[in-house]
Amino acid sequence: MEKKRRRVIILGAAGRDFHNFNTFFRNNPDYEVVAFTATQIPDIAGRIYPPELAGPLYPNGIPIEDEANLPELIKKYDVDEVILAYSDLSHQYVMERAAIALAAGADFKLMGPKATMIESTKPVVSVCAVRTGCGKSQTTRRVLDILRSKGLKVISIRHPMPYGDLVAQKVQRFADYSDLDKYNCTIEEREEYEPHIDRRSVIYAGVDYEAIIRSAEAENPDVILWDGGNNDFPFYKTDLHIVVVDPHRPGHEVTYYPGMTNLLMADVIVINKEETANRDDIETVRKNIAKWNPKAIVIDAASPIFVDDPSLIKGKRVLVVEDGPTLTHGDMRYGAGYVAAKRFGAKEIVDPRPFAVGSIIDTYNKYTHLDVILPAMGYGEKQMKELEETINRSDADVVVIGTPIDLRRVLKLNKPAVRVRYELQEIGEPTLEQVLTDFLKDKGLLK
Repeated sequence: MEKKRRRVIILGAAGRDFHNFNTFFRNNPDYEVVAFTATQIPDIAGRIYPPELAGPLYPNGIPIEDEANLPELIKKYDVDEVILAYSDLSHQYVMERAAIALAAGADFKLMGPKATMIESTKPVVSVCAVRTGCGKSQTTRRVLDILRSKGLKVISIRHPMPYGDLVAQKVQRFADYSDLDKYNCTIEEREEYEPHIDRRSVIYAGVDYEAIIRSAEAENPDVILWDGGNNDFPFYKTDLHIVVVDPHRPGHEVTYYPGMTNLLMADVIVINKEETANRDDIETVRKNIAKWNPKAIVIDAASPIFVDDPSLIKGKRVLVVEDGPTLTHGDMRYGAGYVAAKRFGAKEIVDPRPFAVGSIIDTYNKYTHLDVILPAMGYGEKQMKELEETINRSDADVVVIGTPIDLRRVLKLNKPAVRVRYELQEIGEPTLEQVLTDFLKDKGLLK
């Protein structure tokens, strides 16, 4: 008698879900993945995970359904297991998903590093976080700059953001700006890839992370740099795991999934944004680190802001645009753009909500903690146009751009704009350079 394959639904957001499938389920005859579900990111549900990526066990591909229909899907497909595979979720939210799955009759599971991490032939340094918006990007840039200053060849690999043609996005290599157009990159993708391109450094991303790491290794780098997304843990076995925490959200380092996993796994923990955080909140974070991971090296850091022309802000009515994910599922109410507007004397911060259109209205309805800041939502061409229209409809004098990229590269704005940048700066010792130097010597990459 043929053994019955266990039927599985993977809950996701077009990232970790596909990776878990590829590494564990794709060629596993003991399981049948009957569906993915989608949330967090617009316009993912209703697609198919294509057969070209799903493999020979799935000649018709795998449907991607709306997570809101999970109880009905469990019953429709007679599901045995529900696997949660996305990130930046409160522990309460995770257990609510568990309760829904269990009440419908299925098991509920989380998959860990042993089942999902791929081993590289090269040393891997990872930069991850306990929440979206902690400052991974500037920490990754700092690590990249230090490694390259030692004369090392570094290839970076970014946590996935495959929002378009999944087959075309199987393995993506970004080395210059034309590659961003080649892959029809969204604002969210450009925000992560452009800083590497600015440094003339290669970064990979995509869907199939086994194929991606082998392509990166073929370029013979000295080090692979994992550039994490949300608060997920790495897709690759890591030799040095750097995790960023945020004292503007004290306690979140131990109450969000899988960010707390990162906290416990970390070799190095960077307490970021100390220059603008409350001293008591910094101490709360420090105590949680001491309780849960006392062996980690702790680095104190700031993310000072730099404004191209502060005089454009002073005395003006400004519209502040910030990084989308940081404000939405990252739960932040403001970012670097807001800080700059206040610091450099804006007369008024204009409420963008009366000018919002289309999916931007939907974003405000979903994320009710947002008020006077505009999240740079741009998960596709239509949404980018709606963001552009929202900005242009506003009656602000100036746009303050606090996103990781200059939005003027992808949007046509009808009013002056000023760019806000931020970089990581360590406070005191140890520094990232000291930690990385010791690591490289241990690996025989430095004398």
